[in-house]
Amino acid sequence: MTSLDLVLATFNRGKIRELSALLAAPGRRLRGLEEFAGALPPAEHGTSLLENARLKADAAVRLTGMPAIADDTGLEVDALDGAPGLRSARFAGEDANDAANVALLLERMHSVAPGRRGARFRTVCVARFPDGSERVGEGILEGAIAVAPRGTGGFGYDPVFEVAGMGLTLAELDEASKNAISHRARAAQALARMLPAG
Repeated sequence: MTSLDLVLATFNRGKIRELSALLAAPGRRLRGLEEFAGALPPAEHGTSLLENARLKADAAVRLTGMPAIADDTGLEVDALDGAPGLRSARFAGEDANDAANVALLLERMHSVAPGRRGARFRTVCVARFPDGSERVGEGILEGAIAVAPRGTGGFGYDPVFEVAGMGLTLAELDEASKNAISHRARAAQALARMLPAG
């Protein structure tokens, strides 16, 4: 069996771990961007999640000459008119970390009533190939913003995103449970069905 090497176009260890588990298949080898000298995160100046994912994947293809997979995720909060959305990773500023983004979100949601805290995660996952072709998968997970962080798993907004119908935040789920239902899982699984195994 021939093997297919794919670059995961991210430096985010949480994403690398999740995508590696979700996209694993016989004959398919997934490599993180940090394995390649000179790799830098590209500027995410797209106007949509798809454009940002495409920018990241294209940059990885140009650097490595290999097929690359990238995703972009936005948290869309109804009470904030869909914010932080495209700016989810930079909600509290260009160099913001997860804790700062979560703190700002909770501050903005402080006076929002329980029945108005609806939100969803939306992920677009793109595979780009050296010949210019691409495959795209999308995943959505509905839920609500909790009043305070709960759980120790996951990353990003996971501690404050309560999954619809579960009463648990993503950070309260173990990795296998999260990977069975998450927005990234749904996008990656949709994409995986379109990828050659090796």
